Amino acid sequence: MNELELAQMIDHTDLKPYAGEEELAKLCDECKEYHFKMAAINSGVSSFIHSQLDGSGVHTGAAISFPFGTNTIEAKAFETEDAINNGADEIDYVLNIKELKKGNDEYIKHEMEIITGICRKYNVLCKVIFENCYLTKEEIIRAARIAKEVKPDFIKTSTGYGTSGATVEDVRLMKETVGDEVQVKAAGGIRDLKTALAMIEAGATRLGTSHGVEIIEEFRSAEK
Repeated sequence: MNELELAQMIDHTDLKPYAGEEELAKLCDECKEYHFKMAAINSGVSSFIHSQLDGSGVHTGAAISFPFGTNTIEAKAFETEDAINNGADEIDYVLNIKELKKGNDEYIKHEMEIITGICRKYNVLCKVIFENCYLTKEEIIRAARIAKEVKPDFIKTSTGYGTSGATVEDVRLMKETVGDEVQVKAAGGIRDLKTALAMIEAGATRLGTSHGVEIIEEFRSAEK
């Protein structure tokens, strides 16, 4: 793997609720300088981020129903379409954790079909955030099996705002369940090159992290 290949796996992230335009502009500048795949941001700033990244090839990634996933399907659908209309070309939405834990798989499937369908309509990537720290292994497998059927582009480990983030074990479990039908994104707690490479080795093809710059700089140092 070379530097560009690694950078193209990174969604460079700033989801702080108080992030201002100066901070977000810096995020976009880093995305362009390091050739990250996407800037991951809250949906309300999609228009600003898109304007900063226009023509760079870096995607604008909007987080939907972030970080809890408790909004109704209708609210998530509206937020998804609104973000896309404001320039988002990737969507990371949090599934309804409560309904999954209740065993309401039909709800989870319907929600996934609605959001994935909107993304397909606009030719936008769709990622489904599980928030694994609140789930049992059986619940992770159930959600992943639903995703294997619905086929969003990615399933994702975490928001980064739960009690813990991505683990190698969870990434491997998710990948084993969906196989080649769906990709896996690891997010939360990925702060260094060793952790990033471990997630990739386990099956992740995208990494969500606010430490993308440090990871690439560490990669450069290791290559010297």
